[in-house]
Amino acid sequence: MQTELSPADGTDDLQYDQPNDRYVFHHDVDGTATITTTVVHALASIADTDVSQGEFSLYDSVDPDALDRIFSQKADGSDRAGGHVAFTALEHEVYVYANGDVIIYPPAETPRTPTAN
Repeated sequence: MQTELSPADGTDDLQYDQPNDRYVFHHDVDGTATITTTVVHALASIADTDVSQGEFSLYDSVDPDALDRIFSQKADGSDRAGGHVAFTALEHEVYVYANGDVIIYPPAETPRTPTAN
């Protein structure tokens, strides 16, 4: 069962995949937003962070310019056929695929250690 989230800029199809505990969306490679913009807005929406207030910078996790170049068209104008990049941002595991799929896993919950009284 997938539950629709309220969309953020560039993340109109952001969905939570409950059985796999992950957020899934597809970046529109033909759209005007870069993959970096889409990832930042998706992370901001998921982590409830305001990117406009400087609460989050993707530079802390990955070089945004390099991420955009990796998934841009090849020099001959053809699309990238495969590959992916994985990184951690805002304690979320982020997987970006050449076909535009982006999967974001929320932080793993750490078990609480019992405290002695």
